[in-house]
Amino acid sequence: MERIVVVGASLAGLRACESLRTAGYTGTITLIGAERHEPYDRPPLSKALLKGEWEPERIRLRKPAELAGLDLDMRLGVVATGLDTADRAVTVDSGETLAGDGVIIATGSAPRRLPNQPDFDGVTVLRTLDDSLDLRRRLADAPRVAVIGAGFIGLEVAATASRSGCTVTVLEGAPAPLMRGLGALMGEVVTRVHARHGVDVRCGVQVAGIEGAGGRATGIRLGDGELVPAEVVVMGIGVAPVTQWLDDSGLELRDGVVCTEALRAAPGIYAAGDCARWVNGLFGETGEEMRVEHWTNAAEQGAAAATNLLAELAGAAPTPYAPVPFFWSDQFDSRIQFLGRAHGDDDDVQLVAGEPDGSFVALYGHAGRLRGVLGVNMPRMVMPYRKLLAERAPWELALRHASETQQQI
Repeated sequence: MERIVVVGASLAGLRACESLRTAGYTGTITLIGAERHEPYDRPPLSKALLKGEWEPERIRLRKPAELAGLDLDMRLGVVATGLDTADRAVTVDSGETLAGDGVIIATGSAPRRLPNQPDFDGVTVLRTLDDSLDLRRRLADAPRVAVIGAGFIGLEVAATASRSGCTVTVLEGAPAPLMRGLGALMGEVVTRVHARHGVDVRCGVQVAGIEGAGGRATGIRLGDGELVPAEVVVMGIGVAPVTQWLDDSGLELRDGVVCTEALRAAPGIYAAGDCARWVNGLFGETGEEMRVEHWTNAAEQGAAAATNLLAELAGAAPTPYAPVPFFWSDQFDSRIQFLGRAHGDDDDVQLVAGEPDGSFVALYGHAGRLRGVLGVNMPRMVMPYRKLLAERAPWELALRHASETQQQI
């Protein structure tokens, strides 16, 4: 083994590089990153960095000496444009081809846009460090802010903008925020958190278009004709995996790079992070195909992809990647945590501790098993459920555990 190419210099890609070195790989590791910045942490982009409490130096994932210790052939500001799967060779925008014994794809995701979205000044997204610094500059003047999309990023931006003195409106087409992640019932709880802090969250609305004058955004026109005034419009309608550069690679692409349970996309080629779609054997009777866009998954999956690539190159069997998904979100004074997966409106959702307008824990059950756990400001009660989820605990056992925990409290 002489070279492994890792495409994507964010958390998943960096963890892959670290895991390769930890496992004893001594060959060249080429790390390709489209951004010019060294690997940095993304969660602060919508919170501490956006609010101005932190500066960019504080969100670096590793200190310069730690990066140097990995002895990486790091190519920053370089965009991957193609992949030859037979030769495991990555082509970049300069025309150079980087061939390796293995490739790890960790190119993440990019914000979605509205159809025919106008290019007005003031219409922005939040995905990169540069995006965050640009939006922070705009919020300093306390403009009227409209956020399109009530997902986690949109709601975190709304909370930060509100705390920065802006008038904020959130527009969501679904009946409640976070429908995909939490379901309608718990999404309404999040709406009330924002309402208590003066954010106007409007659900079930249709965005007809973004309007502007003199090249600058002035507001959002709704389907019923109403104009929501806004000098800053933040697009938060979700992300799409960055896989366009793989269109001619022969890999199966379906809202991500389709992989085996062990994250293998092709011989010697693995994927991790936002762009990876794989079957998680922990859920459903035969496993559930999923693509997870959260921090913990990127970290764990990057390490797993590296470990399995080395196993394949050594002639050993790779290990299926079957984690309990976990994510969190800080919004105003509320820390929202979720373990597992929400199945949809057919989940059995039961509040087992606290009150829905304050701190609480709710369990999600489906097909007779515990499937997910939601907590607001109760981290010590939430995290023990990770073991039950990993063991595919029956629903009644999970409820009994909740009752016993309440008695201990």
